[in-house]
Amino acid sequence: MYGDTAAGRKRVAQLREQGGDIRALASRLVSQAEAAPWHGKAADAMRERIKERANHLRVAAAHHESAAESLARHIVEVDSLKEAIDTRSHKATSLVEDARTRASEAGTAPDGTPREADETDSTLLSFDPPPAGHKDWLTVNLPGL
Repeated sequence: MYGDTAAGRKRVAQLREQGGDIRALASRLVSQAEAAPWHGKAADAMRERIKERANHLRVAAAHHESAAESLARHIVEVDSLKEAIDTRSHKATSLVEDARTRASEAGTAPDGTPREADETDSTLLSFDPPPAGHKDWLTVNLPGL
C-alpha cells in the first residue's frame, strides 16, 4: 500500500506547530529587545538587528506553513488514489467471481463438450490481478470496470 497518510498528517501538524513556535519566538525576541533597559546608538542598532532577524524567523515560519499545506494537499491526493485503487480492485474481484460462477453454471453441452465462455467472461477468467493495493489497479482494463 502506498503512502502512510496517518504519518503524513502527523507531520503536517508538526510543521504547523513548528511554524507557530518560530513565529512566537520571533515576537518574543522583539519584545525582549524592546524591553531591554539599554539606550543609545548601540541599543538602537541591536533592536533594529533583532527586528531584521525576527523577520527572517517569520519567513522561516511561513515556509513551514507552506510545506504543511503542500503536504496536506499531497495527502488528500494519496488518499483519493488509494480509495480509487481499493474501489477498482473490489469491482474487478466481483466481476471475476461473477464470471467464474457463470462458467461453473454453464456446464457442458448435450454432446459432453464444455460450453465456451463468451469473450467478456474469457477475458475476466484469464485476468491476472496486480498485488493488493498496487498502483497498477488504476490502469487495469477489464470489461465492466
